[in-house]
Amino acid sequence: MPNPRRHILSRRGFCLCCVGASAVAATGGWLSPREAYAEARGLVSLIKDSAAKSPITVHKLRNNISVFEGSGGNVAVLTGPDGKLLVDAGISVSKPQMTMRLEEISAEPVTHLINTHWHFDHADGNSWLGPDGAKIIGQNNTRKYLSQVQRVEEWDYNFLPLAADSLPSEVFEDDLELKLNGASISLKYYGPAHTDSDISVTFSEADVVHVADTFWNGVYPFIDYSTGGSIDGMIAASDANLAATTDKTIIIPGHGQPVSNRRELQEFRDMLVSIRHSVAELKREGRTRDETVAAKPTAAFDAKFGNFVIDPAFFTRLVYEGV
Repeated sequence: MPNPRRHILSRRGFCLCCVGASAVAATGGWLSPREAYAEARGLVSLIKDSAAKSPITVHKLRNNISVFEGSGGNVAVLTGPDGKLLVDAGISVSKPQMTMRLEEISAEPVTHLINTHWHFDHADGNSWLGPDGAKIIGQNNTRKYLSQVQRVEEWDYNFLPLAADSLPSEVFEDDLELKLNGASISLKYYGPAHTDSDISVTFSEADVVHVADTFWNGVYPFIDYSTGGSIDGMIAASDANLAATTDKTIIIPGHGQPVSNRRELQEFRDMLVSIRHSVAELKREGRTRDETVAAKPTAAFDAKFGNFVIDPAFFTRLVYEGV
């Protein structure tokens, strides 16, 4: 089993949805996000401080598509004569590292940015990419949440609205088709899943799909009930992702190892289904949330998925809320 603290403090352990990570270094312990918040106020500031120093690793895929790892969620980049297209924006204080890596892979400017959902670790970079000229595209609910003060109850945190030039200027309800750099790009809304603003982004010719935070590769996911997420929605999104991919498809998750496949996605989906079933059974028996956590319904999966800030107890509480 990997060393938990080392894993937490790695680039893959760094994201908004895992805000406890910054407090772990200070406290030397394993904290839930709520406990971490009690230990250290201003968690978002600590995350930004970490992002400012985190290097960006580039993973080249195919058909001029790469994945940038290191600024919040995994960022996909498509290059070509129409300019760079980014899928997600990471955290704004990563701009120097992101800019350096973007310039290294090609000279074109960033002309388009797709937000897969509204969360800070995926959309905070809007605040520099939008003013720098990128056209921002997102689902209706993404624009809504980014336009207003938005509270995430599990983090005891209120996120402030972005400036007008950092909001999606093109929005859609269910589906949107784009053609850029010779690539056919399909944007598809999941409905409520990790949030109720999640979309997938498929590069058809390359057979590459960014499924964002509907898939956390090898770690327990956060589910944002504050903005419409649910365990059932996460399972439904996993089923949709499996139906839309093959064994040859490159799958980009929101977090975890950034280059994945259908086998790992299936393993993630099966974990969600099994834990949901176990937690629901305990809840039907009349177990309280704390009693359900004490019963360790995630035990069979903890060695694989439990070495992250969304620890087994916290994930159990998230599932309990939704069954």
